[in-house]
Formats: sequence, structure tokens, C-alpha cells
Amino acid sequence: MPGENLSRDEARERAALLSVDGYDVSLDVRSAIGDAAGGGNGPAAGGGSGEPRTFRSVTTIRFRCNEPGASSFADLIAPSVTAVSLNGRDLDPGEVFDGARIRLDDLAAENELVVDARCAYSRTGEGLHRFVDPEDGEVYLYTQYEPADARRVFANFEQPDLKAPFRFEVRAPEEWVVWGNGAGERADGVWRFAETKPISTYITCVVAGPYHYVTDSYTRELGDGTTLEIPLGAMCRKGLAPHFDADDVFLVTKQGLDFFHDHFDYPYPFGKYDQAFVPEYNLGAMENPGLVTFREEYVFRGKVTQASYEARANVILHEMAHMWFGDLVTMEWWDDLWLKESFADFMGSFSLVGATRFTDGWITFANRRKAWAYRADQLPSTHPVTADIRDLQDAKLNFDGITYAKGASVLKQLVAYVGQDAFLEGARRYFKRHAYGNTRLGDLLSVLGETSGRDMAGWARSWLQTAGVNSLTPQVLLTAEGRIDELAVLQEAAESHPELRPHRVAVGLYRRAGDGRLVRYARAEADVEGPRTLVPELAGAQAPELVLVNDEDLTYCKIRFDETSLAALRESLGDLSDPLARALCWSALWNMTRDALLPARDFVDLVLRFAGRETDIGVLQMLHAWAESALTHYAAPDWRPAGERLLAEGALAELRSAEPGSEHQLAWARFLASVASGPADLDLLQQLLEGSAKVDGLEVDQELRWAFLGPLAAHGRADEGVLAAELARDDTASGKRHQVRCLAARPSAEVKAQAWAQLVESDALSNALVEATIAGFQQPSQRELLVPYAQKYFAVIGRIWEQRSIQIAMHVVKGLFPALLDSPETLAATDAWLAAHESAPPALRRLVLEARDDLARGLRGQACDAAGGPDGSGDSDGSDGSDNY
Repeated sequence: MPGENLSRDEARERAALLSVDGYDVSLDVRSAIGDAAGGGNGPAAGGGSGEPRTFRSVTTIRFRCNEPGASSFADLIAPSVTAVSLNGRDLDPGEVFDGARIRLDDLAAENELVVDARCAYSRTGEGLHRFVDPEDGEVYLYTQYEPADARRVFANFEQPDLKAPFRFEVRAPEEWVVWGNGAGERADGVWRFAETKPISTYITCVVAGPYHYVTDSYTRELGDGTTLEIPLGAMCRKGLAPHFDADDVFLVTKQGLDFFHDHFDYPYPFGKYDQAFVPEYNLGAMENPGLVTFREEYVFRGKVTQASYEARANVILHEMAHMWFGDLVTMEWWDDLWLKESFADFMGSFSLVGATRFTDGWITFANRRKAWAYRADQLPSTHPVTADIRDLQDAKLNFDGITYAKGASVLKQLVAYVGQDAFLEGARRYFKRHAYGNTRLGDLLSVLGETSGRDMAGWARSWLQTAGVNSLTPQVLLTAEGRIDELAVLQEAAESHPELRPHRVAVGLYRRAGDGRLVRYARAEADVEGPRTLVPELAGAQAPELVLVNDEDLTYCKIRFDETSLAALRESLGDLSDPLARALCWSALWNMTRDALLPARDFVDLVLRFAGRETDIGVLQMLHAWAESALTHYAAPDWRPAGERLLAEGALAELRSAEPGSEHQLAWARFLASVASGPADLDLLQQLLEGSAKVDGLEVDQELRWAFLGPLAAHGRADEGVLAAELARDDTASGKRHQVRCLAARPSAEVKAQAWAQLVESDALSNALVEATIAGFQQPSQRELLVPYAQKYFAVIGRIWEQRSIQIAMHVVKGLFPALLDSPETLAATDAWLAAHESAPPALRRLVLEARDDLARGLRGQACDAAGGPDGSGDSDGSDGSDNY
């Protein structure tokens, strides 16, 4: 649509011209109900048959213009505009509105714009999303805007640096409750909300419907003797209410508020604090001030491991950190997205460890979040933490492993570099100096330079303004007496990103103790710079069996091993006593597998021998995911059947030996389901479903039933009738998603054709069902069935990108790439498309380039596995532990 993809240059020009004094937004969402199940349109919806269901949106914007007589534009994506008035002058909507922008000519020094529009409810999670609960027919609404979808709900100036106060009012069905950023109350059938502080358009929010709502409160005595009182609320759909553990949500919320008040010295600035767990959400969560929205999968319908509770707590704290980093102080443009996301990602783990029961949060960070960063940082699309964001499509794709996890890893290194006290004092000055304003990189570096006395410009050049990940390898020379003569750390960089960075690292030496454990007996911190750095403090120490560079995970790097250390890990990884050290070693070995330096079958063997001894449940679950990925993408094709059998046998043995009722038992049960392929394994899953077989202590709840039905469907053991019966047993929104995934997983050419048509030829599926269908369509055991879709994929992605919303287009382009057809022919077809489409939208090319890189990496891994050793290609990445929020 013309004008929909706002450029950075346009935003800068508009910000230089305009200042916004305030918004009044009036929404009428009474059209959301009525014919709910069919999603059709009655007269109240403002549309006829086949047209989108719409709602009325009336916006008044008060703004100033620095150059009277100049022209500019407001943003609005809507099916129609009823009326436009500028300074009391009626404008012809047909002339000034093009579907995405409203042209504003002859502006005065002070202006008032009034726009009356019909906006469309969303089924893609962008704008005002409308969800009909299949369980009870109830309708639920919520908004999601980042980076620029508020314009789908009300007319505005959609860029982060044109902040303003907002006043919302909402007309909703009589039986509904409506929530906004500020406190609200209903009078005369209208919900009116307190005016917000100056905030950006993308963090305004409305949630409406018959939500189950629980309240609590938080009180804190401030340093000036006043008392801060924050009303707390948490909500979910009525159908999820029996599973909603609001008490734990509130516990973590209060712990987080205490932690951030202790460390930030700036009281929470947005009044109340509601948290809404909403259906069909595209992200992990969103930091709307006063009304944070989360994906409802964080309300657990069945038994989950502590890793799931830890992940939810981390997201709660991540979003809370945004109240300061992002909402109070906001980046000027999306180039500096890291100013909020990197900080929130770091603060999520920092506060998790410092304030909650999840004191091993840094292990999860090292094992999962950094793996996401390592993968992203070695794709052809990698970019500096401070990125070059030309437009909104660029911005959409930069909510990635670099901006989140690498940025957070870099901040962890920064804390080691400047010290925690200086870092936090810099944050406190940053908030006070820039409250309710917008900032760039230099604004943060300025306060950190003040508090630390360090050269922040040099640090930023190395860590924020260059891309790529360095590898650190120990080099040990021994004396004739078996002691260390010299220990050095070698630093390498990829040819494509040759920057060698300064690293503050801890180097740990490990040997076997009398009880058989590998324990650390010596440690030294060092500033690693350049290609080779000596660590003199370790000279004279007893010869190590294992040298762990980046012990304690202070820096961001790929860890490599010398031959002695690698041999020790092959023999005794399970004996390594420290759980963080183990997690770091597992991550390093996975990177080596991805880098074609370790055969995939060797990594699988390590998992089979040592994963059962892993105490950290989050690490264990990550090992399961990596082992499955190693088999699917990096193992030589002729070894895959043997690998499948070995993993299934190992999973079953661990399941039977795990403590009954433990979370480890549950994790092994789920892993068995993910790797089951042989008749005996599928028989067992079937029997566990039917109750004719039991594993002592294993409760096969509804979520585990769907986990077992997935492989049964994929291997032809669960037909449409079986899946329909299971949906009748679990006739909920969650059950529907599971059923759709299982239906698309069935091993039939007709099934694949139907799924493809639903995804590519129709836009009837909601965002959640698009994801579920893609997940079912792509089955490693069905490579032959997917062959016809490789060429079809390259023929349709241009049209998909042009016609669908960017969120759905991203799902389809990423999810349907023929990654399982991992052959040189698929690689050549990808290269041919790229060569023939050099002028395709950069964001679309980026997605295809990333998929191409993963495919090429997999082929190198397969060659390494077939040869039984490295293929010499080196430099690759980690794994995807991504959760955007």
C-alpha cells in the first residue's frame, strides 16, 4: 500500500517539523460481538458480506508546526475514512487519504486534526485483534502495535519520537470490561481512561472483553517519605481461569518492582500495573505502560517444568524493565531499538537472579538466550547491535537475536568492564536526565562515561557498532614437570567480520577430584585483546584436564577447546560439577556441531551419555532440542535412521529411570514423543494415550496427550476421526491449535496440498492457525511428500509478501522454506531466486538469505558427519532459543 512503509528519512523530516501536544481517541467496538462464531458483518460492523468487520475510530490530534504553511501527513491504515477536519476545515477523504496516509497541507503554527474512520479488526495479531473463543463463543479484543500498527486503530503520527499524552474513551458491549494504559471507569455506557504521560504511539493499548480479572496491590515507602501505591491486575480468558495461577504472577511482579525501585531510584511512573494474557499473540509479550500484554501460553494448562515458570518470570521482569528502558525513555528511531530491548533482556535475567526463586537464571541465559544470539550473529543478515534501520520493514525484522540476546550479552560484558555500581548509577542518571524523552546511543554512553571513567566510545565501536562473534581458544604449554609454563587465549574472527574485540574473561582450570568429579582448582580474570593474550596468573598451576575460557560467562564469544580439554569432555562431561560450566560446555559443543567441527552423531552420542545426568531442567530441555536438530539438519542422511533409533531408545530408557512424577520424567516423555518413529515407540505412545500402558508417576494430561498425538498423526496412526474425537475432549482454543497442527502433519499428499492451499491461496486462517498449520506441514519424516513444494515456494513468496500483512508474510516465508529438502539442488534453487530477485523488498530477501544460510550450514554439517570429522569450513552459529518480547 502506498506510504505504508515509513522511512527513517520521512520520520526525521516530520519530527523536525511537528510537535504533538495530545491525542483524544474514541473507539466504538460494540460491533465486535454479534455473529461471533462466523466472524461475519452486520450493519453495526460497517461492512457487507466478504468485507472486513470494522469499528468506528474518531481521533483528535493537537499539534504544532514549526513552519506554518508547510505540508506533512498523518498515518492511518483503514478500510475507509468518513470525515477529516483540519483546523475546522473539512477535507475530502477521497483526496487526502490513500489507504495509509492522510495528507495535511497548509499547516498552521497550532493545529487540530479530527479523523473519523472505519478501522478493521485484525485476525493477524496486528492492530486491534479480535478473537472468538470456540469453547463458549465469547469475543475478546486486545491491541498490539509494535513497531507501527497503532495506525490500524486510530489516526496518528506513527513514530517513536513524536511522544504525546493520550486520552482514550471506548464504547463496548454492556457486559464487557475495558482496560487501557491509565485507570479507567465507566459512565453513561462509555469507558474513559486517565490521560497518560507523554508516550509513543506504539505502546498505547486497549484490552476489552469478558476477561477473568484478578487484583492485588503493591506498596512501597519511597526515600522522600512518601508512599507509592500501585494497583495490580492480571487477566486471561474465562476458559483459562481454572489454570490461571495469578498468585505466582503477582509474586514475581512485586519482587520485580522491589528490585527495580532498589536499583533505579526512579519510582514506577505509570500508575497502575495490569498484565493481560491474551490469545493468538504474535510475541512473547509487549511493554505497554500500565497494561502489559503476554501470550496466553504462559498460563499453563498442564504440568510443565520449572523452566517454564522461570521463562514466564523472566518475561514478566523483562517487560517491567521496559517501563524505564523504553517507555519512560524511548529510542528516537528503530536504529537504537537496542536501547530498550537489549537492556530489558539483560535486566530480565539480572533481576530474575537477584529478586526471585530462579537463582540459576544466568545458566538459562548462557544456554538459551546466547545461543539465539550466536545463530543470528553469523547469518548473512547479521548487523551491529546499533543497526541501520532504513524503514519499518527493516524495523520489523530487527526484533532478532542481535537486538535482544547479543545486546544483552554485550551489556553483561559492559557490567564486567565498568563495574555493576557504575553501570547502575549510569542508568539512574539516564532516567532522570531523559524522562519522557527520546534518546540515541550517545546519550547513554555519556552517562556511563561519567560514572565509570572508562572510554565508552572505544567500547561502543567494538561492541555496538560492529557485527560478528569472536572465537576464544586456550593454548597451554606445559613444563617437563607437568605444570603450566604458559597459558594464552587465542582470539579469532570470521573473514566477513574481522573485528577483534576487548573481552573481560575468566579462565577456569579443571581437574578430576578424588570423588571423580571435574572441579575447578584455579581461576584468573584477564582482559583479552588482539589475537593472542597471555594469562600470567595461571603459570605454574598444575596441568589441567579442561581449560574453560569465558568461565562464568562474562563475555560474548564462541568458546573453543584445546585437544586435551575436548578429550576430557568426550569422556567426562557429565562429571563436570558446576552447572554453569556444564551449560557453557554444552553450548560450545553445539556451536562446534553447527560449525561442522564436530560430527552430529558425536553430539548425539554426548547427549545420550550425559544428558540424563543434567540437573538443570532448562539445560536438559535445550539439549533435547539440539539433539533433535542435529539429527534433522546436521546428520548424514544415511545415518538418520540409526540416529532416530538411538535417540528413541535413549529417551525411553531415561523416561523409565527418571524419578516418578519429576519434571525430568516429563521432559524425557516429551522428548520421546518428538523422536518416536519406530513401531514399538509409536505403540507405546498409543498405549499411554489409551491408558493400557503406564509409566509410574507420569500423568498424561491434556497437553501431553496432544504431544503424543503429534507423532502418531505424522506416522499415520491418528486419522481425522481420532483428532476430531480429541478436539471434542478438549474443545478449547488451545485444543483447536493442536488439532490443526496434527491434521496438517498427516502423511498424505492430499493433506499437504490442503495445508498449502490454506496457507498460500487463502487468508482465512488467523495468525495462530497459520503457525499451527506450518508446524504440521513440515515433518522430517515426510521429506518425499514435500518435494513438490520447493519450486512452488519460490514461485509464490513474492506475491505473499506483497498481499499479506508483514506478520503473516514472515510466518509463511520463513515457515514454508524447503529446509527439509536439504540438498545441493535446493541450495541452487534458492540462489537462483536470489539472483533473479535482486530488486525484491530487502526484508523479503533477508528472510530468504537467512534460510539459505541455514541450509548451506546444514549441508556442511552433513558432510562433516559423513566424513567423521571437520570439513574445514569453520565459522558457524549456535541455536535458536528465541522468544521475542
